Amino acid sequence: MRSVSGATDRVVVVGAGLGGLACALHLAGSGRQVTVLEREAAPGGRAGRLSLDGYEFDTGPTVLTMPELIAEALGAVGEELTDWLDLAPVDPAYRAYYPDGSTLDVITDTARMAAEVSRVCGPRESDGYLRFVDYARRLWELERRDFIDRNLDSPRDLLTANLLRLLAGGAFRRLQTKIDQFFKDPRTRRVFSFQAMYAGLAPQDALAIYAVIAYLDSVAGVYFPRGGIHAVPKALAGAAEKHGVQLRYGTTVTRVETSAGRAAAVITAEGERIPADVVVLNPDLPVAHRDLLPPSRQRTLRYSPSCVVLHVGSRQAYGQIAHHNIHFGKLWKGTFDEIIKRGELMSDPSLLVTNPSRADPSLAPTGRQTYYVLAPTPNLERGNLDWRGELTGRYVDELVSTLEERGYRGFGDGIEVSHVVTPADWADQGMAAGTPFAAAHNLFQTGPFRPSNLHPTLDNVVFVGSGTQPGVGVPMVLISGKLAAARVVGAPR
Repeated sequence: MRSVSGATDRVVVVGAGLGGLACALHLAGSGRQVTVLEREAAPGGRAGRLSLDGYEFDTGPTVLTMPELIAEALGAVGEELTDWLDLAPVDPAYRAYYPDGSTLDVITDTARMAAEVSRVCGPRESDGYLRFVDYARRLWELERRDFIDRNLDSPRDLLTANLLRLLAGGAFRRLQTKIDQFFKDPRTRRVFSFQAMYAGLAPQDALAIYAVIAYLDSVAGVYFPRGGIHAVPKALAGAAEKHGVQLRYGTTVTRVETSAGRAAAVITAEGERIPADVVVLNPDLPVAHRDLLPPSRQRTLRYSPSCVVLHVGSRQAYGQIAHHNIHFGKLWKGTFDEIIKRGELMSDPSLLVTNPSRADPSLAPTGRQTYYVLAPTPNLERGNLDWRGELTGRYVDELVSTLEERGYRGFGDGIEVSHVVTPADWADQGMAAGTPFAAAHNLFQTGPFRPSNLHPTLDNVVFVGSGTQPGVGVPMVLISGKLAAARVVGAPR
């Protein structure tokens, strides 16, 4: 494994996102002197917090899986997860709503979920579900150590016995083709393959290796921390500070100073020069190259779709919904074609609606509710959509109307506060192509083909976050923190 050369005692981490904080904890645990510089007033990065008139909103991810990875980062400095976070399982993990009026609860207890699938889709489909669980669990076991939780420097690093096992198991076929081997009902086919969108691809185009995403949030379990997902970076930051990491908020880094092929310091917007033996960059990787580092030739990346997020503080409560709700439109393949291939808005939207105040009433004023509505959209490179003009207001009105048509009666009338985030806003926050989901996970942007977490010429500059290995999603970003730290300390894993 390639690692940083020279001294590594003083490390400056730029950005207090989940990846940067996880990296800082692993580095602190290895005895490094770590300083984290964050431009915002609080930690979190994409997992931030929006406060509006007594309502509290998570600004980024809302689905939390694999809490053991949070425990691993805290454990690097000898801390226990239960001392920092109050986590509760989300049951059901999702409630799926279909155009025919049926619903399917996604339950992470396998026996209960098999019964639910049988109730909705019949016993034969339930048998397929049980076979899928065994397959997806095996995929995770084969992929995790050799291909996810490991720094990969070249395609040769993929040549392990587990690669042969994955090939034999059809993991490099198309995801939808593989899902269709287990499921015959279009409802189960959708609910166990829509996660390909997280990887930036349609299920018809993604590799079957990404069935592990469905495994993580449909089988391994979904959790919610008291205080919302933002409680996670707060916990990581608190543990880091307890163990000697210096966190400086409201500090914007404008460039990395280099000399003789190495980073020597970072320069802040106030003109302060902070020396460093190693610089770890948590901003979106292409933007870090563009804004902070000396000019260099960068490969052209294909980016994931983006999304519009509508945060709503409301007087309305809906007893029939769950914590996480997926509302599928009639279209399926056509929806992905619209967003990914044609750069158009969904003509028949599929939406994620999260109701976090259901689990934690402290996130809203007494008797009120918070809602997080996510609608996939084209990214700024794919779609020619004017999010800085009248489109945003019109699209929000369309989303509200769609929700009301799908059972959220009086949704618009119940809104007390709202805030919308568009691809243009994601771009303003420093995300390439206006997407919070980074580069898509096609074959040549996955594993050793994904941008490396070690700079190609500045050998003491390391990257962390969703733009590098292993990729997108809270679990992968937490792992990226450990992998980035390993580049610094020289550990094999």
